[in-house]
Amino acid sequence: MEARKAATKRAALNALKRARRAADKAGVQLSDWEGEFLTEVGERVKTYGRAFGDPEKGALGEALSVLQTVKLKEITAKAKGEKKELKRKPFRRKSRD
Repeated sequence: MEARKAATKRAALNALKRARRAADKAGVQLSDWEGEFLTEVGERVKTYGRAFGDPEKGALGEALSVLQTVKLKEITAKAKGEKKELKRKPFRRKSRD
């Protein structure tokens, strides 16, 4: 179990570093918020092994929450020069007929 936690921690930290390096290499200017996101999420993963506290926001063995993963993918796409942002499906409640 500890080896799996360490592996997910390393994978998350590497993904964050790759996103920042890709943006720097491509000369893409990240917004202040995106830069802070990469820095702060990385610090939380290093300190706690995961970047979120609420277990309902992500899988038990993951280092990033679902929304943090989506935002990281959007930043990576921006760094690669892909124009489209990832589309999120709107939340719909099931009708109670």
